[in-house]
Amino acid sequence: MKRNRSPVKARLAATAGQAASGTQARLSAIGVFANQYRGYEVRIDFPEYTSVCPKTGLPDFGTIAIEYVPDKLCLELKSLKNYFLGYRGLGIFNENAVNRILDDVVLACRPLRATVTGSFSARGGMRTTIVARHPRP
Repeated sequence: MKRNRSPVKARLAATAGQAASGTQARLSAIGVFANQYRGYEVRIDFPEYTSVCPKTGLPDFGTIAIEYVPDKLCLELKSLKNYFLGYRGLGIFNENAVNRILDDVVLACRPLRATVTGSFSARGGMRTTIVARHPRP
């Protein structure tokens, strides 16, 4: 028996302003220091990430993991923590936050490669994990 399937229609669940919220916000600079070695990977976990959903105003909680292979510069941790704290009251979608963090890390230290993973707490019974990579495939 042939099933009659109707196409699923997509609808915008957020305004353009909500979708772009937080992507251009001014945040603390990420400090760096000169790398002394070659051929190793750094992993930084920040389990206290918080931001605000620009649509609902509800808080988002998660862990941000940065993995990178340094070239000439390494990320300085105290400034990175201050950078993350700038997201606390910022309305930004999780997908945008992870991609923005990757862009800011790449701009700060110009790594050979980098991955930022955001693992966010359940909301509405769903957990979200976002992964962004440099260089982009």
